[in-house]
Amino acid sequence: MPFALERTGLEEGRIQELLYSAGGLLRTLGWAGPDGQLYQSGTKKFQEVVGFSSHIFKMSPELLKEGLVCLDCSCGKSYLAFVLNYLLREMYGLQATFYGVDTSEVLIERCKTMAAFLGYENMSFWQGRTSEFMPPTSVDTVLALHACDTATDEAIAKGIQLGARYIMVVPCCQNQIRGQIRSPQPLERLTEFGLLRYRFADLLTEAIRAQVLRGAGYYVEMHEIVPPTVTPKNLVLTARKTRSSKKGVGGYKELSNLLGVHSPLEGLLPGLFGGDKD
Repeated sequence: MPFALERTGLEEGRIQELLYSAGGLLRTLGWAGPDGQLYQSGTKKFQEVVGFSSHIFKMSPELLKEGLVCLDCSCGKSYLAFVLNYLLREMYGLQATFYGVDTSEVLIERCKTMAAFLGYENMSFWQGRTSEFMPPTSVDTVLALHACDTATDEAIAKGIQLGARYIMVVPCCQNQIRGQIRSPQPLERLTEFGLLRYRFADLLTEAIRAQVLRGAGYYVEMHEIVPPTVTPKNLVLTARKTRSSKKGVGGYKELSNLLGVHSPLEGLLPGLFGGDKD
């Protein structure tokens, strides 16, 4: 083991051990050198992906079955999908299908090249916006790791539209809501301070997303995938589809009306907001 990385559980430790022995995968992802040793520059991203993978296996054990279909939104270099695919094969002996979508043509071509090099014929990648992408099959799980700002909202909306069993997102920046926080409003004595406004906007954005997911019939939890010393953007919003009927977005409306902010999810999910049950 080249570095003393932080571990938060047995499952996470097992995942790390498997990946340390996967020299070909680590080299292909650009995390390790020819000798298979992890680059120092890649340790934080490695920990983020390991932590998120561990969380996925812990929170959705019933999805560990043959034929699982995952959609990786704003996938970038799709580190998460490549690692999950490897782990599903090595840990569980399962064949899954992965779809990746990103606006960057360069990154999508890179993902296609890596998948071909690794022999992962079960992975497909498309260039474009998540909101405009329609997968060729039904999807069990929608994922997004550090999709920037409203790209996380697009991932959430896509998961709701597809009726995904699970939606798990680790947000990045929350600029869209932050820019709407203006005075006068009931909490202006808190938000008049720049740093507090910044952090409050982060929390408010995730609370808004959680309320929308609840309104769409999902049970929502929030956890940390890694310690904040690895990345302050460590919150994962986990939503599991329930059998209960949609509750409407009354909870979202309360926050929206209180602070005068509006989520991009309103435009992405007009059907949900049009049928509000206050």
